[in-house]
Amino acid sequence: MSARTNEEWLQALRRNDAQSAEAHNAALADLRSIILNGLPHALSPWIQPSHPQFAALAEEVAQETLLKVLKNLGSFEGRSQFTTWTHKIAVHVALTELRRRKWRDTSLDELSSTSEEEGDNEHNPLLTDLTHTPEQAVEKNDLLQRVHRAITKDLTDRQRTALIAATIQEVPIDDLAKRMKMERNALYKLLHDARSRLKKRLMLEGISVQDIFASL
Repeated sequence: MSARTNEEWLQALRRNDAQSAEAHNAALADLRSIILNGLPHALSPWIQPSHPQFAALAEEVAQETLLKVLKNLGSFEGRSQFTTWTHKIAVHVALTELRRRKWRDTSLDELSSTSEEEGDNEHNPLLTDLTHTPEQAVEKNDLLQRVHRAITKDLTDRQRTALIAATIQEVPIDDLAKRMKMERNALYKLLHDARSRLKKRLMLEGISVQDIFASL
């Protein structure tokens, strides 16, 4: 594998004529190796290289990353190493795929189950607190209890399902739209309305967005 400057990467990957096909393919092969070599460490918090699905995931991520890199060469601004930029794309692709796989076989009822749980620390991950002092924990949990009640009582079933799935459980938007049988733009509108209604309710209770962020 040959070392390349940012400009050399760009020149090699942009070439597509027969004369430079060898250099183009060599750059793609080298970039693929760089992606595959970086994924085990980058993804270790979520999936170990020894996992049975890791090799297939890495190959899929490498292929998708190369396609995205080629498509977005014009957006590379040279503020970092080209390989660092590529690595960030690979990690984003991998995490998106991991989230998609996580929720692939999950029903809408399961996605919205958070809103049906009791609002206590044992059952509700939204209210789990392991880092604050006792006083801070009490204040934080009181605030989040009120947020939880607002989500449960002030949002429609579909608003609640969409908001919890998209923001708390991090289900990819495209997957959620398919599950809810909605167009992507309609889902964005549903989420916007849910957030607006939630914000209005919290403001009536004297809770600002800043209060929530400060508590979190």
